[in-house]
Amino acid sequence: MTEGCFHCGEALTGTEPWCVEIDGQRRRVCCPGCQAVAELIRDAGLTGYYQYRRLPAERPFELVAGDRPDQSWQPFDRPDQLDAVSAPIGDGLRACTIFVEGLRCAACSWLIERRLEQVPGVCEIRVNPSSARARLVWDPRTLPLSAALGALAQLGYRPHPGAAGLAEAVQRERRAALRRLGVAGLGMMQVMMYAVALWFGAFQDMEPGLEHLLRWVSLLVATPVALYAAYPFYVGAWRDLRGGRPGMDVPVALAIGGGWLASAWHTLIGAGPVYFESVTMFTFFLLLGRYLEAGARYRAGDTHEALARLLPASARRRSVQGDWETVALRELVPGDRLSVRHGETLPADGRLRGPARLDESMLTGEARARERAAGESAWAGSLNLGDPLELEVQRTGAETMVSAIGRLLDRAQSERPPLAVSADRVARWFVFGVLLAAAATWFVWHQLDPARAFEVTLAVLVATCPCALSIATPAALTAATGFLARQGLLVTRGGAIEALARVDHLLFDKTGTLTHGRPRITDVTACGELDEEQVFGVAAALETLSEHPIARAFTVAAPIETARDVQVVPGLGIEGEVLGRRWRLGRPDWALGLARDTPEPAAGGDETLVYLVDDRGVAGIIRLADQVRAGSRAAVDELKRLGLSIEIASGDRAAAVAPIAAAVGLDRWHGGLAPEDKLALLRARQRAGARVAMVGDGVNDAPVLAGADVSVALAGGTPLAQTSADLVLLGEALSPLATGVVHARRTLRIVRQNLAWAAAYNLTMLPLAAAGLVTPWIAALGMSASSLLVVLNALRLSGAPRPTRNRAPDLVADGAGA
Repeated sequence: MTEGCFHCGEALTGTEPWCVEIDGQRRRVCCPGCQAVAELIRDAGLTGYYQYRRLPAERPFELVAGDRPDQSWQPFDRPDQLDAVSAPIGDGLRACTIFVEGLRCAACSWLIERRLEQVPGVCEIRVNPSSARARLVWDPRTLPLSAALGALAQLGYRPHPGAAGLAEAVQRERRAALRRLGVAGLGMMQVMMYAVALWFGAFQDMEPGLEHLLRWVSLLVATPVALYAAYPFYVGAWRDLRGGRPGMDVPVALAIGGGWLASAWHTLIGAGPVYFESVTMFTFFLLLGRYLEAGARYRAGDTHEALARLLPASARRRSVQGDWETVALRELVPGDRLSVRHGETLPADGRLRGPARLDESMLTGEARARERAAGESAWAGSLNLGDPLELEVQRTGAETMVSAIGRLLDRAQSERPPLAVSADRVARWFVFGVLLAAAATWFVWHQLDPARAFEVTLAVLVATCPCALSIATPAALTAATGFLARQGLLVTRGGAIEALARVDHLLFDKTGTLTHGRPRITDVTACGELDEEQVFGVAAALETLSEHPIARAFTVAAPIETARDVQVVPGLGIEGEVLGRRWRLGRPDWALGLARDTPEPAAGGDETLVYLVDDRGVAGIIRLADQVRAGSRAAVDELKRLGLSIEIASGDRAAAVAPIAAAVGLDRWHGGLAPEDKLALLRARQRAGARVAMVGDGVNDAPVLAGADVSVALAGGTPLAQTSADLVLLGEALSPLATGVVHARRTLRIVRQNLAWAAAYNLTMLPLAAAGLVTPWIAALGMSASSLLVVLNALRLSGAPRPTRNRAPDLVADGAGA
């Protein structure tokens, strides 16, 4: 057998002068690139990679002559390119999602994580081998992005920051899979024709010469299937065995390779059974199952690709001279005035200068057009369905909603759900059981009937292949994630679907969640030396630097001057210096703490009161009113029907919370809660045994969102890039939340159905095959049908469940199996 390169597996001619010493042994490699990468892995103390990898590394790509690896990535250090592929996440750190070309298995992930963790400036690196994505968090003050990418490139992988290279890689994978599937399909059909002739000929005394010819033709047709179409199974099996971690590919490779070799030998000697039809059928249906499972993964990624295509290439901007000019998107800055015609897409996030009719379905999942008033925010990627509009730019590039959604999708795809990890662990042990059962079957039949030992053992390997078990969970989770994204509920954490399915208690924030979060100022009362206009101006100066939904109500006023030394106190208000004096603007009990005299707060009824206070006392009282979100009552009723216990936890006054609770049909609510009080309430529910979901706008709810079993944030609450929620509601409506709970429960039920079916099938077929009652080709058909059933069952999650005829859909029953 030709020796292969120790690093990449390429065949060696025997004349290569390159070698590397690994764990005390000299290993031959095919080129200086593989030698350099292997030495780097050795010198970093990461030789364990070679023990655990399942697939060979790809041959290191060629750099331009004279380039160092980090020099090839230096363009990404430019501010414009850096903003295009990464985003700031606070404390001076940035995050970037990298598509890693050449990443083959879990050992590659382990190697990349361990190597980059050794690079100063890298704060976090997380790699998902199934999606070939890595999420890098680093400090650009100490480490340029080019250096981090260069460190990854030195390992022999080609990094593509952002979405660069993703579409090409997907297309390459699709083309390769289709080629192998086509070869296997054509080969299977031809071989089955010859096999049928041979079966009938056995009962009708076929001439030996014709039988011999059909065997040779079958060998000729089956060979490309066994050697080319099934090649990935051999590579995976070889690396599994070298790493001492047998996976699904081991029994598959043994069955395909063993069946073809035995059949080829019997054809050569002209005696003995042949299994070409079993080999080709097994290969085709295995490849078909994997292709369908990959199709579900591609459809889940369609949202990401569609988002990348949403923005136009250019925008019309008003110049300093007042003329309209066409500019590239990267030239836009906050404050620019843009013109967007009917049928065009908004190029940036901004504030509307007049009323507009927008289609936001790609971002929110809501099909109907939305009427927006002057002064409201609009998102990049929205389609203008009305008259030409003007937009004042607020956020561009990586700060837009579209870019933030893309980053959250990247983050979700870089994490592996706990359910999938557990299923992989079970499948690995199942493989050990299959191999032991096959060995025992061969031993027993070799004693009973040596002529049938190979055939029965082959049937055992084929019938009990754990393919269905391995794809049952990832296929279902991938399909469900894609469906929920299309409904306006974005899954941003790997384990979010599983956690959402188990929730039985729900906490709602009020402002910006059950209400629109766009309070309107109904009254301004001056209480001191300032008049109403000055009170409004000081308040606007402070709120300019706040992200709380209440701050939007003050945009109608002009700040009296720029505030200095501003401090935002989550859940209470904002404090800063204006007109040479220290002011507090916020909840009455907190704001009055700055005054020497603390009068009793005024009664606000069902309105929200905001006090403006300095050390002299109350300067003004501002009253605000908010509106309940349309459809909130229906969404709450739907969640109740699903069996969830629901209550409101709000920082607003009890008098303002009570009417909102009544409007949405809730009798359990809490007002006047600081962020730590909300967290204490959540912990109390969890100690009582509840699995709690928290729904908030992400402004003052960060502690309780982090502490919940599963957290849901609204996209409009804060810049989406700053959210740490497990799921994000993209639209205005709360209805996708009930859809999410139903679909999450349905997902768990389908995962359990798949796992139960796969286990039951394998446990049933094992004794039948071991007893010699199942031929290899029937075993191949049964195993393939089992895998296809699992994939097709999982693909049901790509769409909504069909309502039962003659009665309303029973959502509780749909999730009861979870």
